[in-house]
Amino acid sequence: MLAALFMAALDVFIVNVAAPAIGSDLHASGADLQLVIAGYTITYSVLLITGARLGDRLGHGRVHLAGLVLFTVASLACGLAQGSTELIVFRLVQGAGSALMIPQVLSLIQRSFTGEARARALGAYSAVLAVGAAAGQVVGGTLVSADLFGTGWRPVFLVNVPVGAVLLVLGPRVLPLGGAGGRERTRALDLPGLVLLGAAVSLLTVPLVLGQEEDWPLWSWLSLAGAAVLFTVFCGYQARLARRGGAPLITPRVLRHPGVGGAVFRILAVMSVNAGFLFALTLHIQGGLGYSALRAGLSFGPTAVVFGAVSLTWRKWPAAWQRALAPAGFTLTAVSVAVVGLALHGGGDGGAVLYAGYAGTGAGLALAFSPTLTGALATVRPEDAADASGLLATVAQLGQLIGVASFGTLFLNRLESFGPLRPYTSAEAFSVCAWALAGTAAVGAVSGLVLRRR
Repeated sequence: MLAALFMAALDVFIVNVAAPAIGSDLHASGADLQLVIAGYTITYSVLLITGARLGDRLGHGRVHLAGLVLFTVASLACGLAQGSTELIVFRLVQGAGSALMIPQVLSLIQRSFTGEARARALGAYSAVLAVGAAAGQVVGGTLVSADLFGTGWRPVFLVNVPVGAVLLVLGPRVLPLGGAGGRERTRALDLPGLVLLGAAVSLLTVPLVLGQEEDWPLWSWLSLAGAAVLFTVFCGYQARLARRGGAPLITPRVLRHPGVGGAVFRILAVMSVNAGFLFALTLHIQGGLGYSALRAGLSFGPTAVVFGAVSLTWRKWPAAWQRALAPAGFTLTAVSVAVVGLALHGGGDGGAVLYAGYAGTGAGLALAFSPTLTGALATVRPEDAADASGLLATVAQLGQLIGVASFGTLFLNRLESFGPLRPYTSAEAFSVCAWALAGTAAVGAVSGLVLRRR
């Protein structure tokens, strides 16, 4: 299941470094490329909670395998797409497959492990999730530069097909395929809630994705306002449904569980910084500095390696440190992102200081994310596992989408204001973005300190 999780996390970012090649080969517009990158995340985030509920009703192993089939077939279709519209549609389907696969991983961890074993499993989950996001840049750059058999960008999707086939052979032998049983098995799907949430997320994500390309027309602002209204209506509907004894999409008591509300904010912040940093840096080093896809992808190696190492080892650190890890992680992230911005200032390659900044960013993001996720889920009741896992996974995806859209927009706006694309102007734009990222991480650090005092 962690192998499937890695594939899904990889696909959130693997397309970034392939975007120039896709645009050239398919004659895709800038808006088309934005939808190719973001379409996967849109359906992924909208359907995650429903995927968790389906796993509760039909069996986590069974729904996981169904999602794996959909994801693998959609990956093959993406790799064979002959036009940008086809690719966008198949990316939406690929995201739907992930939405069925991924919630089952957390739910089965919650139901299969207790105590220290659960904490270790959640640590492995956190490491795989975020390393997959960072490694997407590395793997994407490697595959595009290799140009296997003259296929260009297509292997960034086709690589999922053999992996998915192997997992589909192994999955039925090791996964529980029965339903959850008991109360969860009879819980109705909250279709009105799904429609409200889907509409709200769509109204939020579409203008964030396309607003910069369209120069922020009136419809984009109306859409964002509509998203705020629908989110409010959704929350009110969920509360009323719970009071009537129904089965809301997000059970309000999950948000009231100790630590979950704070974790939602911190996960949103850390994933926004993570995604915004990787996306803006990719734009700078490929567009501004002219790095190849391979060199651009490999630049993220230190971040990915350090993130994975810290995510897998922080539980072994002294107990007295544990409660301070999340605010310390946000603080380290803020300092390290600022170091990267300063190292690249002026259009240079940054030297050794740059790689220290990359490593510090990986360590800081790991400390901000992994202890937060583990602390929120380690004590959640088994009957709330599906709701909690779906909620936090959705927040993580929305954080990534918001990070790419907001910090990507900031970078492009600054780049346009500084004049023609040059290494110097691109570096100036990234420096502004780096300070904004550092400020966001600092807010996360303050939130962690406040919650720690409580």
